[in-house]
Amino acid sequence: MKKKIAMLLTLALAASSLAACGGKDTAATTAAPAAETTAAGGDGAAAETQAAASGEDAFASLGDFTMMVGHAQPEGNPRYVSMEKFAEDVAAKTNGHVTVEVFGNGQLGTEKEMLEQVVAGTVQGMRGGQFDFSPRLLMFTLPFLAQNRAQVTALLQSDLAKKVCAEAEAETGTVIINLCDAGGWRQFSNSKHPITKPDDLKGLKMRTNGMNTIDKTFIALGATTTTIPYSDLYMGLKTGVADGQENPWVNVEGMKFYEVQQYFTEVNYQFHPDPFYVNAAWWNGLPQEYKDIISECATEMGTYNDQLIDENQEAAKQAVIDAGCEVYEPSEEELKAFQDAVQVVYDQCVEEGIMTADELQEMLDIVANTK
Repeated sequence: MKKKIAMLLTLALAASSLAACGGKDTAATTAAPAAETTAAGGDGAAAETQAAASGEDAFASLGDFTMMVGHAQPEGNPRYVSMEKFAEDVAAKTNGHVTVEVFGNGQLGTEKEMLEQVVAGTVQGMRGGQFDFSPRLLMFTLPFLAQNRAQVTALLQSDLAKKVCAEAEAETGTVIINLCDAGGWRQFSNSKHPITKPDDLKGLKMRTNGMNTIDKTFIALGATTTTIPYSDLYMGLKTGVADGQENPWVNVEGMKFYEVQQYFTEVNYQFHPDPFYVNAAWWNGLPQEYKDIISECATEMGTYNDQLIDENQEAAKQAVIDAGCEVYEPSEEELKAFQDAVQVVYDQCVEEGIMTADELQEMLDIVANTK
């Protein structure tokens, strides 16, 4: 019933946004043609600065737009906080002519449902590690691909990442305007026993979100997998639908998974890219000035998001410990046993066409050349 209500609210909000803004693909009430409103080499930030200096509203003639964006994280999570900042920044830099309405905590549905809404155009954007429509992004989720923040940033800002993001518009009708970290290093947990070596996963039923590389990783380690939506995971763990799960510390704390899991292993086995998907038709209908500003704010949002993750990971881990859970920290030798056990996942991803052998080597080179 709640999902039905949420979807009805979603459609109602989308309809009201479009009706209020008087456009089918754009949400503008008085949008002038882009060719007339965009100077050669248009720069939204430059226009903003000039407007501030003159005391004039440089964007008044461009029309008003509403950007409805959804995500699955609860209040306090880095994605939630950084999205609120993004909305504030866009409003400030467009003099209020672009309004970003953020619906967090899964209000608009699951991540897959939200992405489907973005593709359909009923919602303008969503953030989240949802790769069903852009499976090539999975190449960045290979187990144990990176070991530190600098390497993660280098991968997500690489020419390879830009190429993969550019493929999304042709394949899905979405534009990815930013790619940051979805939550930090991902850890294992379960309710049965400590996981100190790969054999400890044998016989465990581990929850996944259906992501190809997570399933492959757990299967390579000897576990079985079951798919449970993020919003339903707490109850799935509580009722024993799954024995364990994998998530970053900030997600474990925010969703209180420590209440229904006893044993955690700080394995740092994976990070996830966090694409910011925007409906391509809506995006391409914006004046260039607004595209420049939104892109700039999205870049700043991504940097802020990753900073929040780095600042909050240890505190979130401590909250798990304080709740009475056991946290095991493998030695370097023990970690190597996990790494060796999942090397097969790399070969499988190449065989399935998620990446080419050359692209895999490109990623490995990026990591090796980044300290």
